[in-house]
Amino acid sequence: QAPCMAAALMRTGPHPSPAWPHNSLLLVLPFSHSLSVHSGILSAFGNVLAQMIKQRKKENCSQKLDVGGPLRYAIYGFFFTGPLSHFFYLFMEHWIPPEVPWAGLKRLLLDRLLFAPAFLLLFFLVMSFLEGGDAAAGAAKVRSAFWPALQMNWRVWTPVQFINVNYVPIQFRVLFANLVALFWYAYLASLGK
Repeated sequence: QAPCMAAALMRTGPHPSPAWPHNSLLLVLPFSHSLSVHSGILSAFGNVLAQMIKQRKKENCSQKLDVGGPLRYAIYGFFFTGPLSHFFYLFMEHWIPPEVPWAGLKRLLLDRLLFAPAFLLLFFLVMSFLEGGDAAAGAAKVRSAFWPALQMNWRVWTPVQFINVNYVPIQFRVLFANLVALFWYAYLASLGK
């Protein structure tokens, strides 16, 4: 049945008709593990970029790359960024189709006010755990870095996400966000030390 749905999707565009079952997008656009691989690689590279920038700012450039940092970011990108972003975009596409009045603004508000804070909180908690910290260390990291990072997230990601959720085809949204996230993760990594 999925090939027939895919053919119908190509004829009608990326938005299912009301006659389609509610989970039709999940059947047509299954999760691709390549999204996780791309997310993991770009997240790790963002951490490497942050370390390189940090080394340049210091006079002593003999410091070696901390391989633990890119590994943690790769794990986070592979297991969290890729899958969660994919399913969030599918959910948003289904819940707020483009025909809904003010769909662009509603999508942006959903992303900025619900997904961004939750995803950022998850980032700090998972990174604290991957660094070997306990719950108290994770809570301390959230208290010290969450609000400034969320404010920066709203400044940087709001125009990016407006374009992404309204103009980028759904199958490319995770990749588009991952390319911008390369620099975002460099910023977050700079908050870590």
